[in-house]
Amino acid sequence: MSLDKGAGLARITVAYVLALFLGGLSLYLVDVNPLLDILVADLVATLVIFLFGQYYGNASFYDPYWSVIPPFLALYWLVVGGGDVPVLREVLVLGLILYWATRLTLNWALHWQGMQHEDWRFDLLRQRAPAMTPLIDLVGIHLVPTLQVFAGMLPVYAVYCLGDRGLNWLDLLATVVTFGAITLQLVADRQLHAFIARREEGEQLHSGLWAWSRHPNYCGELGFWLGLFLFGIAAYPEGWYWFGTGCLLLTLMFLFASIPMMEQRSLERRPAYQDIIDSTSMLIPWPPRR
Repeated sequence: MSLDKGAGLARITVAYVLALFLGGLSLYLVDVNPLLDILVADLVATLVIFLFGQYYGNASFYDPYWSVIPPFLALYWLVVGGGDVPVLREVLVLGLILYWATRLTLNWALHWQGMQHEDWRFDLLRQRAPAMTPLIDLVGIHLVPTLQVFAGMLPVYAVYCLGDRGLNWLDLLATVVTFGAITLQLVADRQLHAFIARREEGEQLHSGLWAWSRHPNYCGELGFWLGLFLFGIAAYPEGWYWFGTGCLLLTLMFLFASIPMMEQRSLERRPAYQDIIDSTSMLIPWPPRR
């Protein structure tokens, strides 16, 4: 690890420790219900990370927030939840969230390029309204993703604070889907980084999982949120219509924002990528068409 990257990781660590501390402190000041209290704490922590990003001129301080915060939300609901939740379900949900969060955060830390690096999508958002850059940073880059992830975690709130159903076949399905999705993402990311390390100019990744899906890592990510939704149904089926909004919103974001932006960038840099679009499933792994 370079000294520059090490110093950058140290700054980000300080930012997240402070964000978690102030977010946790807000829990002593806001005492309404377990859902609203932790939402306020989540927004406070987001604001701290936003301010660090503004100070250092790099909104990618927020990059690991996606995977760092969900375990703390789950732990809070586990502690304050008053429902009669089967212990095995509690353990499965928390264990799978920790598996996902640890893997995704380490993947970011290992491949993060240092303080000079900022997610290319952030600049695209700013270019749409340069005069409103601070507002775009706050709302589009920080608050909207925070609220999306919070919505995706609503089934976990249902599991720990509302659900009282015994273990059932949906718990087994949810476990298989969630574990499989995280592992799919892990394998896809490893194949991607191995390719990046050895690729030649103009070469495109079209092997392994990437020969069956143009975005197997995104498929795994959406599968993770779907798995949490299934746990929510297993524990508290009557709430499916409201705690399913997060999974729906995240799916729409990937289908209509993340994937199109990624593919447009790939086409601009490598026009031959159109052949992969024509022959390979966009999301769900499927045998190539030719």
